[in-house]
Amino acid sequence: MRRFVLSCLAAFGAFVAAGPARADFAECVASLRAEASRAGISAKTLDAAFNGLQPDMKVLDLQQRQPEFKTPVWDYVDGLVEAERVADGKAAMARESRALARAEETYGVSRTMLAAIWGVESNFGQNMGQRPLVQSLSTLACFGERASYFRGELMATLKIIDRGDVPADKLNGSWAGAFGQTQFMPSTFLRLAVDFEGDGRRDIVDSAPDALASTAHYLSKSGWRSGLPWGFEVKLPPGYSGPSGRKARQSMSFWSAKGLTRIDGRPLGAGDAALLLPAGRDGPAFLVTRNFDAVYSYNAAESYTLAACVLSDKLAGGSGIVTPWPTDDPLLSREGRKEVQARLAQRGYDIGGPPDGDIGTKSKAAIADFEQKNGMEVNGRASVKVLAALKK
Repeated sequence: MRRFVLSCLAAFGAFVAAGPARADFAECVASLRAEASRAGISAKTLDAAFNGLQPDMKVLDLQQRQPEFKTPVWDYVDGLVEAERVADGKAAMARESRALARAEETYGVSRTMLAAIWGVESNFGQNMGQRPLVQSLSTLACFGERASYFRGELMATLKIIDRGDVPADKLNGSWAGAFGQTQFMPSTFLRLAVDFEGDGRRDIVDSAPDALASTAHYLSKSGWRSGLPWGFEVKLPPGYSGPSGRKARQSMSFWSAKGLTRIDGRPLGAGDAALLLPAGRDGPAFLVTRNFDAVYSYNAAESYTLAACVLSDKLAGGSGIVTPWPTDDPLLSREGRKEVQARLAQRGYDIGGPPDGDIGTKSKAAIADFEQKNGMEVNGRASVKVLAALKK
């Protein structure tokens, strides 16, 4: 009963607050429109963008839940570097082999790294986000954290529309405004996107060549060095207690003297690198180079960068990470996640649609409810232990 009363009070509070919030939004939008007009954006673009615009308050919740910062690193990496994604990536690379080869030749960035970022960002152009950029960025500019930053991204979005690179109805993306097949922020698009197809438009939404070349241009400007690996997995000596961290760069001879070897036992080679221990000393260890930092600049999260780099290796035919993650309950493959969803649906749970391996909000809630009812740790993960319990 108490929960019911609290729910009613919350709903009433939201109803009461909606009027002032929308009034504040209208006032804020008026100031955004005036600023854009002063920047030279046409009245036609401003009318199309702002007339009848309503806030999307959901983006404020999403701003607090970024998976690369809140998900265990082993779940994040394994969820992005799985057999199905590698197979999809190789097929996508075959489709765009000419564009990838040209981008690699023009900018010096390996085609497998370009394809890996393409895969991590949008599953090779299949999932680019569905939130209208103008609506999301206007809401964040008016109500969100870092409002001035999102105000600038909104102005960049309006310039993109006004210049005709991407139509307004195609400018859909993430809650934060990233869009296209390789998820550029609007201001980054204005600085670094390229017209690789030569049709007069920089279109990273409908043109994979434009998206891939734009990403290559970005990484090149971020310090990517042609021919340098991003890094490699290493084996630590027993009881290692030396330096670690992405910024603690040392010569390979330094690391060799500390007892580190490549995971296959070969010498480390020449150059310099930093020791990355994403799950501590009991998990996989990597020596990472300046090219790792270049990818890090694309999305400033080590788990994201590691996932993209390992996926790049897998697309090139590599074996991936050898050392097990320090967990006794790893994340399932896509097929395993589909089985979890199917078994939950058989038990009457609403998983939000047919089993597809994508563990969204409803699937997570169903898993969490099943875990709670079966005396398990409640975390909503589609893990080995959850599947085993569902099979009982």
